[in-house]
Amino acid sequence: VLDEPFAGVTDDFVPFIVGRLNEMRKNHNVLLVTNDHVETLKEMADNTVTVSAIDRSTVKINGKGGVDRAMALLAMSIGDDYKHSTNNSDLAFFRSVEFSRNGGIPNVAAFAVFAFGLFLLMFWNSKPGSDALVLIAGSMVSFFTANPYFLQLPDWRIYMCEEAEALLHSSKSANRLMKTLLTLSLLFVITCVQFGCMELVIGTFSTPRFFVGMLFDNVSLLISMVTLGLYTDLPDQAVQILGAMPFLLMIFFSTTFSPGAGVAGLKALRYLFSRFYLWCMLPGEIGDQMEGCPESNTLLYLVMSSLLSPILFVAWKAGVGLYRRLHHEKASASRRESMKSMQFAELQLELFGDKALRNLKHVGSAHDLSKLAASYAESKRGLEITMKDTDEISDDDDAQGDYDKFVSFLEEGKEMADEKKLDS
Repeated sequence: VLDEPFAGVTDDFVPFIVGRLNEMRKNHNVLLVTNDHVETLKEMADNTVTVSAIDRSTVKINGKGGVDRAMALLAMSIGDDYKHSTNNSDLAFFRSVEFSRNGGIPNVAAFAVFAFGLFLLMFWNSKPGSDALVLIAGSMVSFFTANPYFLQLPDWRIYMCEEAEALLHSSKSANRLMKTLLTLSLLFVITCVQFGCMELVIGTFSTPRFFVGMLFDNVSLLISMVTLGLYTDLPDQAVQILGAMPFLLMIFFSTTFSPGAGVAGLKALRYLFSRFYLWCMLPGEIGDQMEGCPESNTLLYLVMSSLLSPILFVAWKAGVGLYRRLHHEKASASRRESMKSMQFAELQLELFGDKALRNLKHVGSAHDLSKLAASYAESKRGLEITMKDTDEISDDDDAQGDYDKFVSFLEEGKEMADEKKLDS
């Protein structure tokens, strides 16, 4: 649906917009609302819908008046579904935007060099036994390095959806998926840098299990930014508040900042946080101070707890989708019944011609579609003949009318001349 694309447009710019509309109509059913350059649109339109400024309950479709407005909207909304298939040009466009100077990746890389450079300088030659402090510092540097890129995800989602709907050149779902993969890949690279820097400054985190633990610990703190920022319609402020909850709750409930502390019963929530299991993996005194560490499969519990947030998000989305489906079931049933009526079938044929037969079969219309199509074709031929005859008669009437007006003018002039003679 395009609303007033010709508003305030000069005649010089009209051919460009007409060209864009002709390009769009190859793959889309375009419903265009306008009060400007109406004749130009009538010439290129397949169908013309006229809405009265007085009576909005009915519309006129291709000269046929008295059509119910709700039924007309329903008939116009049923057509071939457009499915955009992602191609190489879409991927190239995504790559050129995301890796440009304004895409955010170069800024993250520059800040990572600055932050981890300071980390190396100030934690060099860390003493044995300070493993937990070095790990806290490395995790915080990784968090604040990745956080600015994650915070801009809601803005990216908004302008991406607007651009995809306006230009019709890319798939919103495919763009979201590519952005998710790019964001998680960036987090993986940052974790690799963190792991390497920590190995250089203290050298006690050299095993692969510690790398996996750091990676999923970072994921647990930032994954909510991805799910809320890309796959909901929440505004930026709400995403920032809710997305920061895992980091804030980790400080309170993981017990890693004060091992063994906390109110009995409430501190059992530590088992929900991957940071707790990561601390259980630490060598030496800190690992021994952690209360209730599992005797085996610590890394498995760490990975499972880090995925708790996306699992809850998927369950919430599934619940919302099920509720909406059940809530709209009655309205959908009423709509399907309207789509089986004769009036709907006639409007579909008027708007989409023979292609409407496939839509009518799909909705289960009970009418004789072949007979209806033949009747429609016959009425079209009759209408064309009538319009042709009307144009010829109209031309003859116009010519006769012009001649009568000319004779009347001459007779009026003759009468005025006779009156002047009589007066003299």
